[in-house]
Amino acid sequence: MVKHVILWKLNDSLTPDEKEKVKKEIKAGLECLKGRVPNIVEIKVNIDGLETSNADVMLDSTFTDYDALKSYSVNPLHVEVANTKVRPFTSSRTCMDYIL
Repeated sequence: MVKHVILWKLNDSLTPDEKEKVKKEIKAGLECLKGRVPNIVEIKVNIDGLETSNADVMLDSTFTDYDALKSYSVNPLHVEVANTKVRPFTSSRTCMDYIL
């Protein structure tokens, strides 16, 4: 299996209320992909970081294998979420993929 972990920082231009709304929309958009995108074993989005965190949103996902992760990255359902709920509202992205 392969882990795919991403940390995002939201745009500083967003108000606190806008950030909360965006975080909830990212969480809902990504978590609803399980069962709709093949070979996702688990997908969780954490939006409740402690004040010591320097990221706003964390994606913690598991795929059956590396090819499944590559397919996920170009799957139209995932691309739609990324293009409408994530990319317009984030200023930075850090990713780590690794084999379990």
